[in-house]
Amino acid sequence: MINREDMLELTRRMTPARSSIGRIAGCYVDKDGDFDGSFNTNFLKLSSSERTKQLKTAKTILFSDTNVKLKKYELTPEMRKPGSMWQLLMAMNECGLKNDALLDTFYDIVMEKYPAGREYGILVYHGRYDIPAKASDKERLWESEEVYEYMICAICPLAGEYEPGEPECGFLFPAFTDRSGDLNHINVFQKDEKWPHKELLEILGLN
Repeated sequence: MINREDMLELTRRMTPARSSIGRIAGCYVDKDGDFDGSFNTNFLKLSSSERTKQLKTAKTILFSDTNVKLKKYELTPEMRKPGSMWQLLMAMNECGLKNDALLDTFYDIVMEKYPAGREYGILVYHGRYDIPAKASDKERLWESEEVYEYMICAICPLAGEYEPGEPECGFLFPAFTDRSGDLNHINVFQKDEKWPHKELLEILGLN
């Protein structure tokens, strides 16, 4: 189960003034399911209005109803073998989205499985969160206990020309469990829990 307080703690560090997100990458897909351009940039190089808009998209994943629209899935040892999606996500996270070849591989896998028929965008955010230690009375201390490196992916229909709309599905990797990075789990978002994008689970190797 996901503790909502963990998700809220992450979102508190996702504001234009003090965002833990440092990089954003993504690609656009046309209605035939074909690649239609990509980008990869330092998050701080975006305009203030664009940072605000992108943070809203990323936070949609974390703000969603925990254990209803945002669910935790275990990544078993079988799912973490060489050549797995887990290995690809780990490599993308470790390089901070700075390896375009890894990103292209990820986009290709998504485009192969995700249904065509309309234009959509695949957005990937990378962040680093210095998790502050807490005293026994739960008051925050200044020193950091752990640096949590994470990615948020949002798959969004396009609302205009290269203009992503509200995410339909996505994920947080690795999961953030008990205020710590959790490499054995991933949190998956589905906007419509009654009609989920099951292909995302297939992409992530979860079914």
